[in-house]
Amino acid sequence: MNSIYSRNFFVTAGLVLLSFVILASAMLGFARSFFINERREALDNSAEEAARSSVSSFAENHVLAGWDLRMNITTISRSTGFHIFITDYNGSVVSCSDLQFVCEHLGRRIPDDVIRSLSEAGAYDSITTLGGFYSTRYFVSATPIIWKSGDSSLLLGYAFAASDATDITSSWANLSLIFILTAAGVLLAALVVSHVSSKKLAKPLDEMAVAARKFAHGDWSARVPLDDRTDEIGALISAFNAMADSLERSEVQRREFIANVSHELKTPMTAIAGFADGILDGTIPPESQKKYLATISAETKRLNRLVRDMLEMSRSQDLAADPIKRKDFDISELLVQTLLNFEARANEKHLDVDLQLPEDRMMVNANPDAITQVVYNLLDNAVKFASPDSMLTLSLWKQNGLAYVSVKNHGETIPPEELSLIFGRFHKTDRSRSRDRDGVGLGLYLVKSILNSHDQDIAVTSRDGVTEFVFTLALAGKPAAGKQSSKQTKAANKQRPSA
Repeated sequence: MNSIYSRNFFVTAGLVLLSFVILASAMLGFARSFFINERREALDNSAEEAARSSVSSFAENHVLAGWDLRMNITTISRSTGFHIFITDYNGSVVSCSDLQFVCEHLGRRIPDDVIRSLSEAGAYDSITTLGGFYSTRYFVSATPIIWKSGDSSLLLGYAFAASDATDITSSWANLSLIFILTAAGVLLAALVVSHVSSKKLAKPLDEMAVAARKFAHGDWSARVPLDDRTDEIGALISAFNAMADSLERSEVQRREFIANVSHELKTPMTAIAGFADGILDGTIPPESQKKYLATISAETKRLNRLVRDMLEMSRSQDLAADPIKRKDFDISELLVQTLLNFEARANEKHLDVDLQLPEDRMMVNANPDAITQVVYNLLDNAVKFASPDSMLTLSLWKQNGLAYVSVKNHGETIPPEELSLIFGRFHKTDRSRSRDRDGVGLGLYLVKSILNSHDQDIAVTSRDGVTEFVFTLALAGKPAAGKQSSKQTKAANKQRPSA
């Protein structure tokens, strides 16, 4: 039995048992009081009925010892199971419900204190032997027999009704036994239900605990089976697995990042160390030191750019992921303002810029600073790798409830095997670095990360010397249409309206 289940089950079972004991004690006490009070009330009613029969008999026969009276109280006794007898005002028994013709109780006298109590209180209710009248204790109820004539009244005697206390105790014991057996059955059923529910509840919690311990030892593959649960535990399992997926991705990205940074830092640091050692130990002659010092300076600056770009990438990713920073803005205006930053560089390469924008304003909802970074990085790549005297095209259109932005240049074709890797961190299509010496391969990775944080996508095509990047943005005031795949973005690009 696992620890979580054990604790949960025993705590639940303890609470159920405690509740049962408290409830059973209260119910037994209440039922006993109710049972005895009901029996005493029945005795009181029988005594009053015997008193009324005595008054009727006295009205007819002017005596309390007539045969009719004895028959009446015997009938009451048989219907109730109580022993009934009548006494005169002195407490001597004059009539009894016993079936014997000559009753042993006739003529016996009830103790004076009982008669005195009856006289003073007008009623009597007690558990007693009546001073030896009964051999065992009885529940006894008595009431005066009063004859009324006009405004006068006459005490004729007393009517007694009695029930053996052992009979009541036996009846109560049987009732208590039935109650206890029923309650025990209910308790057993409750414990079984508690066992099943506790085990069902504790199983996924134990599995999550096991998975968490695996996470602590570096194993990120552990997951908790959902089993089509739709309750709160199912929601917790889904959230736990989603957290595990996120942690696993973060761990993979962390390892990739460390590996990539180590790779990027290794080359310039090796060069710097090698040339510095050569100058220090005299391997590099004095007349060549200036050239190698320039190389050291260039590599140091490249290291500085690498660190700066990684910090800028982290800042831009955090900025893009913040939904509070998103607002409605005119994407056409943003494209024009960003393009102006590349006017000098475009003129240096004699590039013709074709700006294809709709006549009306096109409002989108996004983080304007983050989207500016996306457009800037794409235009920077387009200008950098465009052939001199070629065409640079920046287009904007809307389709299927989304805004589409296209950046297209003419230059070398990117090999098909590179297209699936182009958005990777530190990836460069120009492996010789001859045309991208200043870059560190983070620009397109940042573009992809920003668009992913906006639930948007970007696609790239490169054929016959024409390379085009197309990305999507949500239009302002439109419900989220869901993230498109790169294939859908490419398909929309093929079907876009002509400029």
